[in-house]
Amino acid sequence: MSMIEVTRDVKNDLLSRREITCTFRGLAGKLKKLEAIDMISKQLKLDGKTIVPIILENETGRPMISGTFYIYDDEKLAREHVNPATFKRLEKASAGGRTDGETKEVPPESEVKDEKPQPKSKEVKNEKPKEEKK
Repeated sequence: MSMIEVTRDVKNDLLSRREITCTFRGLAGKLKKLEAIDMISKQLKLDGKTIVPIILENETGRPMISGTFYIYDDEKLAREHVNPATFKRLEKASAGGRTDGETKEVPPESEVKDEKPQPKSKEVKNEKPKEEKK
């Protein structure tokens, strides 16, 4: 028995996409969106297609996750239909989760400018001088 069970697979001709809803057994709290995309593409053999995870939802009291995915043939069409914030999050997650040993570029210490903090200027209060009594 597979960890992924496809519960709904619909071809939406109006929006030119395939909508898949599936459940992931035993992965509650451990599954990330990029991992879910990889698992779906391997099981359904969707190489070269754009897979957009719409929602991953944990079920209360059960170790299952329900997920909805949109599958497009063209990435340009996917970017027109889906909220741009979704793609930004996916790009951020894929850049942040580097597994090939790459690191973010950090300038060497010699290039970092040593800026000394400016001393705080003393504020001069505008006080009237005390008048002397005669």
